[in-house]
Amino acid sequence: MAVRNGRTVRDLRRGNRTAVLQRLYFDGPMSRFELGPATGLSSGSVSNVVAELVADGLVEEAGSVDSDGGRPRTLLRVVPGSGHMIGVDVGETRVRVELFDLTLTELARTERPLEQRRYGGDWASDGEGAAQGEGPPLGGGPSSKRREYDVDVIVGHIRDGVAEVLDEAGIAPERLLGVGIGVPGIVARTPEEGAVVHGQTIGWDAVPLESLLRSACQLPDTVPYFADNGARTLGQAEMWFGAGRGARNAVVVLFGSGVGACLVTEDVEHGRSVEWGHLTVRVRGRRCRCGALGCLEAYAGAEALLDRWREEGGRPPEETDEETALTAMLTAAYPAEEGVEPDPVALAVLEETAEYLGAGLSDLINLFQPERILIGGWAGLQLGTRFLPAVRRYAASYALRYPAERVSIDLGRLGPDAVTVGAAILPLADFFARGGRRAEPVSEGRSPAWRTALEERAPH
Repeated sequence: MAVRNGRTVRDLRRGNRTAVLQRLYFDGPMSRFELGPATGLSSGSVSNVVAELVADGLVEEAGSVDSDGGRPRTLLRVVPGSGHMIGVDVGETRVRVELFDLTLTELARTERPLEQRRYGGDWASDGEGAAQGEGPPLGGGPSSKRREYDVDVIVGHIRDGVAEVLDEAGIAPERLLGVGIGVPGIVARTPEEGAVVHGQTIGWDAVPLESLLRSACQLPDTVPYFADNGARTLGQAEMWFGAGRGARNAVVVLFGSGVGACLVTEDVEHGRSVEWGHLTVRVRGRRCRCGALGCLEAYAGAEALLDRWREEGGRPPEETDEETALTAMLTAAYPAEEGVEPDPVALAVLEETAEYLGAGLSDLINLFQPERILIGGWAGLQLGTRFLPAVRRYAASYALRYPAERVSIDLGRLGPDAVTVGAAILPLADFFARGGRRAEPVSEGRSPAWRTALEERAPH
């Protein structure tokens, strides 16, 4: 049954359920009386929707508050255990898997480190030329330093991690609303294979990640998978629960081994990942992990930062991973012990990195004129407030004055788990969009018109 604006009765019911659920989720507990003006629904519609959500086990009473001269009003809240989500962060140093309840309270987690290049060995830089500053020959071929991650290893880590967190928390797979995965690279979707990952910097070329996970994890067909770029899942988390709340136009930057960004505007409510790390900041510059020359990521990512420190004579500790090496670099540049001189090479490289990062942020400021820019990711948080003043200064000096005066640049608030939390939000957002109804397996055939019409009239 259709109404005048083209929406069906089912669409309207689903929209009403979504409005009530989301308001209780973000602003609850609330009374039925408060839900009316908060959602724009009539008191009758609120009562009907609340009755449905209570019957479905999604909403429960949570005490009462006094009213002005009348009977106390019953407060309502979302039931935390009425749904569960798994968030996965396929990072460049580890795979992190976390299980959450509906309110995003963490119930279990596991991490599996990834084998990566160690610092301290002999290797040849593929960076800029010597005396004249000329870059290597143009060609755009793969970088000799590009990391390659075995797809089977990653899928195995996710499979084992999902099984481990479900077992630890005692949650049946059927209770999952979905599994969200944040990955490096561009995520495309096809009807046949679902999410397909193009991760050039990690050697993934059209990897059908969703179909591989569905075969490996063997979760019920009712459990959907959602994969997206890690910068977007970080942005989703910060906009819902972190430093981005209340902003209409923001950019969230992921600063890890490489760099990426998520743009959130009124037109792109849930954010859109942008390959910001592969903007050209220097013609014929250093070769990036993607194979091109002069990308921002070749100067501002943690991997490039450490490479440049070593090339200039710095000494990262032998046989360490990237995070440990970056900690050592910061300690060398800003020694805590009195009487210890700072490492001038580390200081110079960090200052130059701040300038490249600030210049890159100026492009985002000029292009999108955001209210806020938030910096997250393990490297961004590790560099922290010590790095931020210089980044702000350089961003302001390179950007147009009008938008630069109207943007704030700060660190994200959700810590190193933000990508995982954002990945778990993907199935949660889908659940809300469905009005709090679980996804159903895709039907093999089309239903007859009479059945579709009756289903639309049915009281869901």
